[in-house]
Amino acid sequence: MNILTITKSHNATNVLFDADKMTVLLEDGRELSVPLEWFPSLRNATTEQLNNWRFIGNGEGIHWPDIDEDILIEHLLD
Repeated sequence: MNILTITKSHNATNVLFDADKMTVLLEDGRELSVPLEWFPSLRNATTEQLNNWRFIGNGEGIHWPDIDEDILIEHLLD
């Protein structure tokens, strides 16, 4: 019997937004969508502010300098 081992990663490779949600693409191929309603600072941010983000670490988190918001990917997966 062959056992398939799936390696899961908590590191993000991209972040996308639409009107109601943030989608985080993970390096293992998963896509995680969360409502902007969960994060008031993101919900109230302009499109320009939302799109001005950078990764923390090696994609372990996301930082928005314009609104001083940090989100760790592992907290989105809990």
